[in-house]
Amino acid sequence: MQRSSRMKKRYIHGFDGLRALAVIAVILYHLNPDVFKGGYLGVPIFMVLSGYLITDHMLLSLSTTGHFSFKDFWLRRIKRLYPALLAMLLTTSAYIVLFQRNLLGNLHKIVISNFFYVYNWWQIANGQSYFERFANSESPFTHLWTLSIEGQFYLIWPLIILLLWRLTKKRKITIFWTSLALAVVSSVLMALLYQPGVDPSRVYYGTDTRAFSILFGCMLAVIWPSSYLKKNVLKSDRFIMDGIGLLSFAGMIWLMFSLNAQADLLYRGGMVLFTLFTVLIVAVVAHPGSDWDRILTNPVFNWIGSRSYGLYLYQFPVMIFFESKFRNIADHPILYPVLEVLIIVAISEFFYRFVEKPLGHFDYHQTITWFKQLFQAKSGSRMNLQRGLTALFTLVTVVGLVGIFQAPTVNADAANHSQLATTIKKNAKKTDKENKRIAAEMRSQREESKKAASNASLSKSISKSSSISSANAEAEAAKNPVNQDLEKYGLTQVELHAAQNLMITGIGDSVMLGSAEGYQRIFPKMYLSASVSEQVYQIMPRIKSILDQGLMAQTVVIGLGTNGSFQDSDLDQIMTMLGSSRQVFWINVHVPTRSWQNQVNSDLVNGAKRHANLHIIDWYNYSKGHPDWFSGDNVHPNPSGSPYYYTFVAKQILDTLAAK
Repeated sequence: MQRSSRMKKRYIHGFDGLRALAVIAVILYHLNPDVFKGGYLGVPIFMVLSGYLITDHMLLSLSTTGHFSFKDFWLRRIKRLYPALLAMLLTTSAYIVLFQRNLLGNLHKIVISNFFYVYNWWQIANGQSYFERFANSESPFTHLWTLSIEGQFYLIWPLIILLLWRLTKKRKITIFWTSLALAVVSSVLMALLYQPGVDPSRVYYGTDTRAFSILFGCMLAVIWPSSYLKKNVLKSDRFIMDGIGLLSFAGMIWLMFSLNAQADLLYRGGMVLFTLFTVLIVAVVAHPGSDWDRILTNPVFNWIGSRSYGLYLYQFPVMIFFESKFRNIADHPILYPVLEVLIIVAISEFFYRFVEKPLGHFDYHQTITWFKQLFQAKSGSRMNLQRGLTALFTLVTVVGLVGIFQAPTVNADAANHSQLATTIKKNAKKTDKENKRIAAEMRSQREESKKAASNASLSKSISKSSSISSANAEAEAAKNPVNQDLEKYGLTQVELHAAQNLMITGIGDSVMLGSAEGYQRIFPKMYLSASVSEQVYQIMPRIKSILDQGLMAQTVVIGLGTNGSFQDSDLDQIMTMLGSSRQVFWINVHVPTRSWQNQVNSDLVNGAKRHANLHIIDWYNYSKGHPDWFSGDNVHPNPSGSPYYYTFVAKQILDTLAAK
């Protein structure tokens, strides 16, 4: 394909279309990650575009003028990015001060680290998880990690380009290979640092592990400079480019609907593959000879694309604050997301019109003159609007700063949600210790090859002991009572005694882990494998490991579904792995703050119809009228609600086994 000698930088409207698709995908993911499971992949689209546009601009400037003004570049970036970012930080801080003070802890650190574009590293250093949706109250700032990576790129990459430009003869070739080498290193680091079964937030947030998306965009700019691309091309070339664009776009959509954010494949090639698809579509859209620029150019995409920065900034605060006030999200899976989107759009449009756009073009040398005019006596609708907005922004800034200055005096671990996180961590350590003891006991019983028969006879003994005519069993239990304080929750001494000898394996997420102490008190021979943010689709390797170690009892209780729904095939695979001889008890979910609650519970009921040995424990209906049983997230039982939770589960298991 021929290149034009035209050197003028052109605006590529199709990039607004890509930005629109990217921000829509991210918002949909944050609204419902269960349905739009790969929407987070909108972020690499932004990164590829940033790498391409910045490098393209720099190389054009260096090629035509021989120099590049860092001062002008950074000032443009500051004027473009900082006003909207600071407005979001201060507005969100003001809301926290007035309406959600439980989020005051660490607010000053969050604001400062975002101001200096190092927030992603602060998140890593402080163990902030992108995936723990309940154990800690979700932060309205979580999504800002990507802005920090881009901010670091704007600071460092121009210096690298200029250094290579000045020190090498084959400048563009050197820049190309440098971009490619760094991108490969970043991709490899992602694969190496990722650990299956461990929260991948370190890999997800890291500049070193995510830079490849930007760097592949930089690489493209070297070999595909926008100002050299010619509009008039052969029909065959146009057909080839359009075909490449179609295949790339299809690949992106496929990955967006198939790659879970915690899947092994994502970190071991999946995200790199998505980025390469994005690079190809960016290349095709950038070329004026293809049809993709026109396809992605329309008034709606142009509007969304031009406001994509604000839409990205305000999406998370709106969702977090909205969902903290409206707790019955599961009952309104369509209405509430629509309302949230409307609020996001309205707020973003407001700040685009009155902050982002005017301050992006404002001559800051005229600041004093502007303030003098503001306080002059003459009035008018425009001047009154400016005065009103100035007063509003001043008030918001003052309130936001109050919160930022108050934050150091707030104990970040004092809030209820942090107490929950502490309980979960404590239980995780204690459970690990208990599991070692129970594992040794289970292996000892396995060596006797009587595990199955033992459980069968135990079920019969429970049945006999719990019958009304079994006065001797009741008398025996009365002589040596155990856990008497749990009788008020509906458990009899006969059942509590039977539970002491029942070998049981528990598999679950943070809800089960939060009540681990109670479970193991009722079932002292319970092997409990539970971890935070666990999802059904992730659990198969752990089940296989438990089976391989001989630690899967004939009675299994599962507490999964809190963090997202699952396919019927996932449930069927789990039941096949466990086998038809085991009795499997699956606790349904109480997650009114998430759209997937009803779907999960419905799928479990249908699963029980397919598998005779699957029994559903209806925790949802038992607990839904008792909001006082739950922590602030309305998901995890609190200290007073936890006994109701684990005793109800125990009662259902013991009654079912007794009836067999």
